[in-house]
Amino acid sequence: MKIDLRSDTVTKPTEGMLQAMMSAKVGDDVYKEDPTVNMLEARLAAMFGKPKALFFPTGTMANQAAIKLHTNPGDQVICDKDAHIYHYEGGGVSFNSGVSCKLLAGNNGMFTADQVVAAINPPDFYHSPLTRLVAVENTANRGGGTCWDINTLKSIQTVCETHNLGLHLDGARIWNALVAKNEAPEDYGQVFNTISVCLSKGLGCPVGSVLIGDGPVMENAMRIRKILGGGMRQVGYLAAAGIYALDNHITRLAEDHSKAKELAAVLETLSFVKKVVPVETNIVIFELQQPETEDRFFNYCLEKGIRFSSMGSGKMRLVTHLDYTSTMHEYVLQVFTNMAL
Repeated sequence: MKIDLRSDTVTKPTEGMLQAMMSAKVGDDVYKEDPTVNMLEARLAAMFGKPKALFFPTGTMANQAAIKLHTNPGDQVICDKDAHIYHYEGGGVSFNSGVSCKLLAGNNGMFTADQVVAAINPPDFYHSPLTRLVAVENTANRGGGTCWDINTLKSIQTVCETHNLGLHLDGARIWNALVAKNEAPEDYGQVFNTISVCLSKGLGCPVGSVLIGDGPVMENAMRIRKILGGGMRQVGYLAAAGIYALDNHITRLAEDHSKAKELAAVLETLSFVKKVVPVETNIVIFELQQPETEDRFFNYCLEKGIRFSSMGSGKMRLVTHLDYTSTMHEYVLQVFTNMAL
């Protein structure tokens, strides 16, 4: 049995999704003539209560486009020290937009409005970069799939409005947060100026993210996507996968969350596990008592057919997903329960 828990991006399209993709009506999306892409964009814009949405091949490109739309070279973005835009987007913040990051020491990837206020550079102090944007990641990947409290986000929104800052949501796993917190997309649309949502994390699509936002901010989104090389042609085949996922794969995320919590519960009973980060969604991060045993633990699991991610220094990450079946889950629980290092 081969079980891949490295990420929720390793899934394959379901039969139903493949059928939807192959029957899609397509056109040239660079000319905005692909009806299925237009349908997906309109649907997501309406879901979040925003006027505009634009399909991107990747979540990284959608985030990078948003940063560029909000800033000018030399500006600064406030984000958490563990933010995806800082750690996992290839330095694109500086390369693509010419801006720097001011990193906040948040709690499991989440920070407060007071921390944002303290991080804003005085706009008339020309020695420091001009603060222009606050970026939030929900769920917080390196925080263990944690979910932000909507009231905290509203308080950050107030700070941004007071100081004339943009507010962007990296919502790669926003679907997990919505299910876990029983919230609605429009709750987030009312808070953020731009929101990137991923269709290939959690929802099982092969490709695709969408940037959603306010009209003035999104005015040049097509141009920025073109500059970044994201203009695609008959991409409705991929957009059809997104529409199918919205119809069929959101509510089932609760199953992934339940399995992740069960994995965490077993890991907490093991003597060689030092700490398990509290689980809210589909990500389980845990730390070994002795970091030097990491290779032994990792290789033992590989021999049993179980793959996951090493974060270094004895810290591991498991991510449950659409292709992680109940049979696989019971097997992994058994392997962990019987393991001894």
